[in-house]
Amino acid sequence: MESVKPFIKWAGGKGSLIPQLRNFYPDELNEGTITKYIEPFVGGGAVLIDILQKYNMKEVYAFDINIDLINCYNIIKNNVEELIKELDIKEKEFKKLKDEDRKTYFYNIRKEYNSYKISENELSIKRAVEFIFLNRTCFNGLYRVNKNGEFNVPCGKYKNPKICDEANLRNLSKLIKNVIFKVSDYKECKMYVDNNTFVYFDPPYRPLSKTSGFTSYTKSDFNDENQKELAIYFKILDKMGAKLMLSNSNPKNINKKDNFFEEIYEGFRINKVLAKRMINSNAKARGEISELLITNY
Repeated sequence: MESVKPFIKWAGGKGSLIPQLRNFYPDELNEGTITKYIEPFVGGGAVLIDILQKYNMKEVYAFDINIDLINCYNIIKNNVEELIKELDIKEKEFKKLKDEDRKTYFYNIRKEYNSYKISENELSIKRAVEFIFLNRTCFNGLYRVNKNGEFNVPCGKYKNPKICDEANLRNLSKLIKNVIFKVSDYKECKMYVDNNTFVYFDPPYRPLSKTSGFTSYTKSDFNDENQKELAIYFKILDKMGAKLMLSNSNPKNINKKDNFFEEIYEGFRINKVLAKRMINSNAKARGEISELLITNY
């Protein structure tokens, strides 16, 4: 099978970090003693995709509290041909329009998308098409919602956006055939954990500054109290014998004295990886910064 990539852009997506993250996967993956993989904040799924392409897992679970995201994964898994057909129509309609008409088309779809909700167990091709279309054509491919849960990213200025990536969607569909996707917060994963499990946590990052806090994938933000609760949960799963890996921002990029993560993950290994992240509104101040990768092995 060709190399599979995430079907959406996602703020904080791990695609570019995969070569570094692989260095920190537990040895038991290569030895074949880990047979279960769990990702409690699946997001764009770059690590999930990498694990599925490299290792033979007997059980795989992926959770996210974003209902529309999980709907997309389940549609790709179960009904990819219909999804491709509908996305192809949208791509052809959109690309033949001039710039101003493209904006009108985009905002009409955004308005429709914001006019209704789907339930947790609903499978909606229409919703998946709108979700992917907006992600592929909005500014910077951001997924962001306001306090009312409405998608509020403006139209982007792409000349030739790839709205329907047929080959990748088909390959992804095959790859995730045995993955169980559920709308849930991270706490649900405990019921599936045993000592043959690898769990990778990629929560909303702790903001490095007051203005850099992008945590609005859903209506609720992920604050310091939530980070501390997650650290407590990490310790619970550690006692259950699972191999655990967690990504987060490194506050020391901004404040060398900020020991927030050292304190809440005391006793675990705190590794660093280099990432290209936009942490400053001044373009000259952007570049590689370190991120934390916390493991219990």
